[in-house]
Amino acid sequence: MGMIRDIRTKFPETHMWCDSCAEKDLKWGIEHGIVGATTNPVIVGSVLKQELPMWESRICELFAKPEVTEDEVAWELIKEMGIRGAGMLQPLFEESNGRYGRLSIQTNIKNYKNAGKMTAQAVEFSKLAPNMQVKMPVSPAGIKAFEEATYQGVNINATVSFSVAQAVKVAEAVERGLERRRKEGLETEHMTPVCTIMIGRIDDWLKKVVKRDNIAIDPECLEWAGVAVFKHAYEIFEERGYQTRLLTAAYRNHYAWSALMGGRISMTLTRYYLEQVELSGFEIKESMSAPVSPELVAQLKDKLPDFVRAYEEDGMKEEEFEHYGAFITCLEGFFKGYDDLLQMIRPYQFGKPIRE
Repeated sequence: MGMIRDIRTKFPETHMWCDSCAEKDLKWGIEHGIVGATTNPVIVGSVLKQELPMWESRICELFAKPEVTEDEVAWELIKEMGIRGAGMLQPLFEESNGRYGRLSIQTNIKNYKNAGKMTAQAVEFSKLAPNMQVKMPVSPAGIKAFEEATYQGVNINATVSFSVAQAVKVAEAVERGLERRRKEGLETEHMTPVCTIMIGRIDDWLKKVVKRDNIAIDPECLEWAGVAVFKHAYEIFEERGYQTRLLTAAYRNHYAWSALMGGRISMTLTRYYLEQVELSGFEIKESMSAPVSPELVAQLKDKLPDFVRAYEEDGMKEEEFEHYGAFITCLEGFFKGYDDLLQMIRPYQFGKPIRE
């Protein structure tokens, strides 16, 4: 059957998603057993680069509208790519009664300080397809947006998230939104909120800190840090019974999937890492309950305060989330990804110059 399908059969609660909305990636992923997909501005830009001939006429058509702006065209493309991806996953969504088959689409990252704008866009995006999941960043404003969007029936995906503290605040906000729905007799059973922990970006940030501050630490610590944070968050989520499911993202090594098998989690992997899973030949065995080496965790705690901020439930206050190093670097990347998308479509608005 293939490793991804075998994992899905042995551990039906460990959901593997495709971290792309490219048609060829989703087609390959669905054939090999993925059960969901994610997008963000960087992914959409990358997909557009791959599929530009397929989209050129549509871009020109959108720019032909009077008074249209390049931002409006960009967001229309983002929505249309999301709708196409959701359509490819729709049969899986229907067959599983909503358990599988959602596509995550990201709201405008520039609104990360504005709960009202994020909520409004989340509600709009949730109506693009019945199997749409909506991503918003875990900023202080995002916490407010998760509660309100959940109350309004949105299946949220919390992103730009790197810490146990952020994940717990997301889960609590979602629970408040769900409880408000229950009090009004609204459906909650089939809602599937998820909270991302960007494992590889935690590792990336700590490596920057180690280099910046010239810290001597065993290199292997920096390959396990994000996994350690995720496992600690998972223990808390399972103990408290949150409806929100944790999701891994931003892969840098195989630990981010091989060390998390058997958990009630989702994983969003790029095509590269999905193919790595297929080719790995690893034994499919439960690994979520196996702790990260206590010696490695002790080193991380001793030498890196930014690891403690990510690892401990009280490591950060809510108002500190948007000032954490990994949050800032991730946000910068998303801003740049959106700017690159605008630059890619910009020439199409001018058309061809007049010639005699």
